[in-house]
Amino acid sequence: MSDFKTNKAVFVGVVLEKGGERKVKEYLDELQFLAETAGATGDKFFTQRLDRPDKATYIGPGKLEEIKQYCLDNEIEYVIFDDELTGMQQRNIEKAIQCSDVIDRTSLILEIFAQRAKTSYAKMQVELAHYQYMLPRLAGMWTHLERQRGGMGTRGGMGETQIEVDRRIVKQRISKLKEDLKKVDRQMATQRGNRGSLVRLALVGYTNVGKSTLMNLLAKSDVFAENKLFATLDTTVRKVVIENVPFLLSDTVGFIRKLPTQLVEAFKSTLDEVREADILVHVVDISHPDFEEQMSVVEKTLSDLGASGKPVFVIFNKVDAYSYEPYDEFSLEPKGDRNRTLEELKNSWIAKEKTPCIFISAKEKIGIEKLRNDLYKMVAEIHAGRYPFDNFLW
Repeated sequence: MSDFKTNKAVFVGVVLEKGGERKVKEYLDELQFLAETAGATGDKFFTQRLDRPDKATYIGPGKLEEIKQYCLDNEIEYVIFDDELTGMQQRNIEKAIQCSDVIDRTSLILEIFAQRAKTSYAKMQVELAHYQYMLPRLAGMWTHLERQRGGMGTRGGMGETQIEVDRRIVKQRISKLKEDLKKVDRQMATQRGNRGSLVRLALVGYTNVGKSTLMNLLAKSDVFAENKLFATLDTTVRKVVIENVPFLLSDTVGFIRKLPTQLVEAFKSTLDEVREADILVHVVDISHPDFEEQMSVVEKTLSDLGASGKPVFVIFNKVDAYSYEPYDEFSLEPKGDRNRTLEELKNSWIAKEKTPCIFISAKEKIGIEKLRNDLYKMVAEIHAGRYPFDNFLW
């Protein structure tokens, strides 16, 4: 993939169910935000209603021709699809459009992760995910990967095709990266073991919900935070003391819809902090129109990581940005979250006995004292159970 900086893009999605236009529009809005995070710009969306994506070209030939013409007329660099394309689909679309690079959601997220990775560990994880994504798509690609190899006996035989050489090199690189990551994983496990038996809390949530801002507030640290997707890739752990109770707080990579399976696999070791936490602190952007769907995405991802079943404390963040839309009694749409005042929303969630929660604004420091008190009580209770004769807490 070439440099995204200042390049123009258009976004493509498929509507697969009746009434799904609004949902696809929201997905494409997120795709646009992903592209902006990578450095591309654009506000043109193409959608098509289909029973199922076309096996050969994902969308129909008429829509492909429409996209091609728009790209020619407007000098568009990238056509970005909201789903993962097969190698065959990508090649056929590129052949039909010709004038623009074809990118799918997975490769876009991989691009962002590559840009954001700072430590050697994160870079190795992203590289592993990239090669795992690339391996089934090598057919038709002229990658010249053999140039990365050297030494006697490294080239394929005379009868070996380019695709066979490339596939073998990619598999070797994947194997080497997995071995290197295992070594680092063992070191990190040792570091976690050396932290003693302090209570551990892990911040989890959808990307861009304010986890790093909250981390900085509670730990008085300087974790990188900005209004972009995947601002944090590397897990950060800080010791926090509230009154006289110490605990460890970790900030982890944010989740997202359709998170590439390659990245879930690559970052499983990084998310050991989540699996080993005593309490998961689920941070939610209450100002987002689809915050409940985002919560479901996080819960499913945690389940995939083997971290479900842990105690969860939900923090509804960004109350300062929440917007209330009075319900139109003549509307055919059912009443939704946006049609309830913040107070009504608070009461409905607080009334649910399943999960304790709090409503705050980390940016405006609204509700932070109550948050500290709530965290203190939860951590102190675990600490007292772990150290029953440690009277200094009481």
